[in-house]
Amino acid sequence: MKDRGRVTLQTIAREVGLSKYAVSRSLSGKSGVSEETRERIRETAERLGYSKPANRATSGDIAVVFHDLDPVNSELHMQIQNGVQAEAHRLGMGLRLLWTHSQGQLEELAHTCAGLLLVGPHDREAIRAAMATGTPIIRFGWVDPLEDADQVSGTDHEAGQAVIQYLIDLGHRSIAYVYGVPGYRGRRERFYGAREIAERHPDVALHVLQFEEENGFAEAYRELKDKGDRPTAFFCAHDGLALTVVSELLGQGYRIPDDVSVVGFGDFSPAKQISPALTTVRMEGQECGAVGLRLLLERIENPRQPGTPARRIHVASRIVERRSTGPCKDPAHSGERTVVRQEPRIVPV
Repeated sequence: MKDRGRVTLQTIAREVGLSKYAVSRSLSGKSGVSEETRERIRETAERLGYSKPANRATSGDIAVVFHDLDPVNSELHMQIQNGVQAEAHRLGMGLRLLWTHSQGQLEELAHTCAGLLLVGPHDREAIRAAMATGTPIIRFGWVDPLEDADQVSGTDHEAGQAVIQYLIDLGHRSIAYVYGVPGYRGRRERFYGAREIAERHPDVALHVLQFEEENGFAEAYRELKDKGDRPTAFFCAHDGLALTVVSELLGQGYRIPDDVSVVGFGDFSPAKQISPALTTVRMEGQECGAVGLRLLLERIENPRQPGTPARRIHVASRIVERRSTGPCKDPAHSGERTVVRQEPRIVPV
């Protein structure tokens, strides 16, 4: 018989050829395994001398915790939730879904769950307290530079690069990045990516429009035109801004895409409901959710050892081309020098 002190769920999992998660659910009486498999696991655990630890819940419960005060990303969060749930269903496992901004609740969950998936801008101190419990945690969204945290995210910077290159390939040389309110990290990263590509093309001008989002675009655009700048394409930081831009431009008599092209970001439901339908960047939220759950299960089955690096997994976005973009038909905007008209004010997240 093996040393009782060294028999773990992973030991049993290797012995029976199953995942640690399946062993955990079986020994705690949860659903998701057949009676034949459950009996085989029980017999193996007894033979090896396994003792259930008393200091941590072994139910295998996994909690998906959404920040409940983040309305800007609500549709993306729903996509992530759908991805996590679909993957959980495929694996035959259950989940706990919670919405909170309580600092104490994260730490409490970390003490009672096998792992956490955190979605949204949770309080940093609350996250640190939860991570200090040793429970595996996967973050969706932004982390600090070189932060020791596992993260699954999209590709904002790379997507910004791709959109500007796409518009340049269509012949556009005067392009506006519609920032709106600049305090969101993702919007900054999209701009930085766009700027990198624009700076490689001496004949491209990249303008920046910042404003309070309620009725702010019309005034910002008027000020830009008063300076003699008339972009032929608008890259909007998210689809909500793009809808505002399309509505205002149509109201001013512009034809889309004959006169100007508009690109959004997100590929949320309104992008397909307006006319013309919006060319945009699809954030693969559902795939992010599935990848995040798989990474969490990997961390549960093979816990990080001290000194091992955190993981960053990026799920690539993609441009979805619809009717709001087309070739530039204004020859007056060729041959312009690359200029970033306004450096964005960096606002702490």
